Amino acid sequence: QLQLEESGGGLVQPGGSLRLSCIASGLPLASHAVGWFRQAPGKERVGVSCVSSSGQYSNTADSVKGRFTISRDYSKNTVYLQMNDLTPEDTATYLCAAAVGYSDDVNDVANYDYWGQGTQVTVSS
Repeated sequence: QLQLEESGGGLVQPGGSLRLSCIASGLPLASHAVGWFRQAPGKERVGVSCVSSSGQYSNTADSVKGRFTISRDYSKNTVYLQMNDLTPEDTATYLCAAAVGYSDDVNDVANYDYWGQGTQVTVSS
């Protein structure tokens, strides 16, 4: 059973940066595609970015393109989401998810078999 744990969230001022980590245990994360999602209170879960198991393929939502970057560290069984130039609209709980197969659709929630509990990101002055 693959278990995922997110970390790195917190309170940051507009224009600031955070790096989220998705750390896996139980199974090698290297054999899974990984996606990052976010969910604000009262709103639907939306996809942010995704990356294939090999790292060869990735996609990022238009709303964060140019500001957010997904990356993998196979030695640490971890996937990161680097978030720059944050705005209040980025405030949400961020969740990572893992899947056996890769989907290039960042919003393909049904593709994912394993989910973390999420980490809160609050952007406010």
